[in-house]
Amino acid sequence: MAKGLGTGLEALFGSAAIDPLANDFVYLPISKVEPRPNQPRVNFDEEGLQELSESIREHGVLQPLTVRDIGDGYYQIIAGERRWRAARMAGLTEVPARVIEADDRRAMELALVENLQREDLNPVEEARGYKTLMEEYGLTQEEVAQRVGKTRPAVANATRLLVLPEMVLKMLEEGTLSAGAARALIPLEDPELIQEAAEKIVQEALSVREVERLVKRLLSEEETGRRRKKDAGGIQDYIAELESRLTKNLGRKARIVYGRKKGRIEIEYYDQEDFERLYAILSRLDLQSEGECVE
Repeated sequence: MAKGLGTGLEALFGSAAIDPLANDFVYLPISKVEPRPNQPRVNFDEEGLQELSESIREHGVLQPLTVRDIGDGYYQIIAGERRWRAARMAGLTEVPARVIEADDRRAMELALVENLQREDLNPVEEARGYKTLMEEYGLTQEEVAQRVGKTRPAVANATRLLVLPEMVLKMLEEGTLSAGAARALIPLEDPELIQEAAEKIVQEALSVREVERLVKRLLSEEETGRRRKKDAGGIQDYIAELESRLTKNLGRKARIVYGRKKGRIEIEYYDQEDFERLYAILSRLDLQSEGECVE
């Protein structure tokens, strides 16, 4: 058990809340025990649950659940939902439980700590748990860190993952993408680019260092693309101005198709008489006097 996490639990609920040998528990009807709607852990491995269920069927639930009384004879799980699910699969009618007093915030804190101690949470579940404590219960990052026995930077790094696209978060939840690789993708900002990079990471089994190099290259390419777009935008503005002036001077629609090596100028005419008039105008132009040449 991590020293910081254990200390955090004792500070919240006393040593009985984390001591599996403490005997201050009761047996509750399993039908009267229900999970919390905002439990940090949302993903449960079915194969692992089945294995635990078989163990419980043979040996029983060795560690009590932690619950709180929600009235009318019902209890809400704070810690131990996996054990409760497996006990139901095993056909048990009652489960051992330690009943404590806890408001919503304290219940969330304890559920987070219990799951963190067991390393049951994936990075997304952990990050969303911290976010809930901060957004719904008004805790600062520093306060959350103290409650769960983590450092403030660890909490900050965890919650930063939530800016990633949903598809990338799903990869994190499934374990196909590591938290370190995912964090390295955050500077890319563009959701489509992040997702493409994440898929490349998984396909090529890139290390975090390789991901960092990939992100650096993609950012450089993105910046080059922005500069080119800006340069192209300046040229297009200039060409649009020339088209406008030419249209005004000739009294008819003019279009310039610009290329760095070659292009063309298109001028509209509206009938045969207009064509001859336009031809006469162009024939009288003395471009040589302007120091230009016509191919």
